[in-house]
Amino acid sequence: MSDKVKYELEFPIHASTSMLYNYISTPSGLSEWFADNVNSRGELFTFIWDDSEEKAKLISKRTGERIKFRWLDEDGNDSEYFFEIKIEEDEITKDVSIVVIDFAEEDELEESKLLWENQISDLKHVIGSV
Repeated sequence: MSDKVKYELEFPIHASTSMLYNYISTPSGLSEWFADNVNSRGELFTFIWDDSEEKAKLISKRTGERIKFRWLDEDGNDSEYFFEIKIEEDEITKDVSIVVIDFAEEDELEESKLLWENQISDLKHVIGSV
């Protein structure tokens, strides 16, 4: 299996940081835009898309700012890959952006970035920030 490459994307978004944090940090919020369904038991989150199910462990969060999940392998062990969603607010302009840090196979990098663009577009639609 080849190593995945880390990448970072930034999306401007018109919303308050506290409202956005709810959508990136709770199972109900994530279910509205990130996955078809999201369940959690403590720090363990299960993301469900169609017939696919992935598990991740919540490894860090800072209220109103960011959340970070580490993907688990088939045996439930930590993988080396994670994804992080950060909310950044410009101190001067008060413009808000979402920054996504994720990993993808090199030959799937563009497809993975496009997937995030679509998911963030869904998020903007859900919160009325189109």
